[in-house]
Amino acid sequence: MVQHAAEADGAAQRRVLAYWTPGRMAAAEPVEPSGGFGNLLPPERRRQATASGVGLAHATAGARWTMASGRRPAAPGTIAATTGRVFLTMNGRDFVCSAVSIRAANRDLVLTAGHCVKDGTGDWARNWTFVPGYDSGRRPYGTYTARRAFVTTGWSRHGDDDEDVAMVAVNPHGGRHLADVVGAQPIGFNPPRGRQTYAFGFPAYPPYNGEHLMYCAGPLHADPNRQTRGQGLRCDLTAGASGGPWLSGFDPVTGHGTVTSVSSFKYSNDRHTMYGPYFGDAIRRLHAVAERS
Repeated sequence: MVQHAAEADGAAQRRVLAYWTPGRMAAAEPVEPSGGFGNLLPPERRRQATASGVGLAHATAGARWTMASGRRPAAPGTIAATTGRVFLTMNGRDFVCSAVSIRAANRDLVLTAGHCVKDGTGDWARNWTFVPGYDSGRRPYGTYTARRAFVTTGWSRHGDDDEDVAMVAVNPHGGRHLADVVGAQPIGFNPPRGRQTYAFGFPAYPPYNGEHLMYCAGPLHADPNRQTRGQGLRCDLTAGASGGPWLSGFDPVTGHGTVTSVSSFKYSNDRHTMYGPYFGDAIRRLHAVAERS
């Protein structure tokens, strides 16, 4: 496990919050993993076959998330409140990713992809912020700056796609912990493989624009290229969805489930399948340290 201290004092937090003007947020680009054998490439421009409803067994086209009733939730603790966009600066450029609030002893923990926090073996992100419940530029629950970031040794030293996971302890906003404001999804480790899963995020390349929470749903399958121990999901979400949560046992009525992976990469010759790392013991150990920071 490797950790990085971010903006802990008040002056540094104010500087980061001031940095993210509406103009900078709108201009930020989706993160794409550097190196490796796959990344979240933008799909060819084509007409989208929009998925409809919830609980689809083999959804590939991303659908905009609404509750089963068709109304977006007002109460915290649902997927729409706990999931949000990440804004960060890496190597002098501004980027966006997706992330989710997860249960932790410190009540301030955000889960995302490793490449949304640290450029593999390269630099750590700067100006890192999480906006839960983001929708069309609105920030209904405020903006949370990073206090301390965590990745595995495998990601930091080798850019290992099996460990493309990061956890970020954020500073309280308005004197309140993140989980006390928006709720938190439970995280699970060593889950059964091949389960029905919902993947959420804010894809920003066409046909999407990054302004709305989108999702795919379907069963998971092993990596047919045998390059990773992760699992794949038929899903057309594009870059910007990186770091978005994958939930098993998800209930579309309540908006709750158990987070068992995050969106990580796509192979360049298969833009219809998203891959996420398997949450085994390495990710369990990462959580055990991060949740008490």
